[in-house]
Amino acid sequence: MVQRPEAKEFPKYYVPYVNLVPDGDLLEILKENLLKTTALFERLSEENGLHRYAAGKWSLKEVLGHMTDTERIMSYRLLRVARGDKTPLPGFNENDYIAESNFNELPIQQLIQDFTAVRQAAMTLITNLPKNTWKKTGFANNTEISAQAIAYIIAGHALHHLKIINERYL
Repeated sequence: MVQRPEAKEFPKYYVPYVNLVPDGDLLEILKENLLKTTALFERLSEENGLHRYAAGKWSLKEVLGHMTDTERIMSYRLLRVARGDKTPLPGFNENDYIAESNFNELPIQQLIQDFTAVRQAAMTLITNLPKNTWKKTGFANNTEISAQAIAYIIAGHALHHLKIINERYL
């Protein structure tokens, strides 16, 4: 099963995400995070979903959409690296993705369903990967990264945004 990655397995800018992931079974951590994320957003009204903690910051709906977009991209990266694909993968600019989205026009329930589907797909991918794939490496955003680091980044990225939501939005 996937283990906590060593610092040499991922770029330094992911350290805060990986460090947020507690010790334990990564799949259980992902499941617990899914429950907490959906519970938090299910409590919001549509009006509250448009809340921004400051001018120019993303709305809560945009944060959830960003979490979903990023998890989709990271899951794809995980699949490619785990399958031994050495083709360099491009980076992405999350602000460009938000600018081209319609998250604020979608019902919160639809955004929750999308996040849930993407998270469940990520958990299925992680569950079904052979044990010998976790140390495999590939290149994303011009840096080398291991399969297990990507799995931890998926978990840590969501934890990061829940922390920001609780500190700045609620």
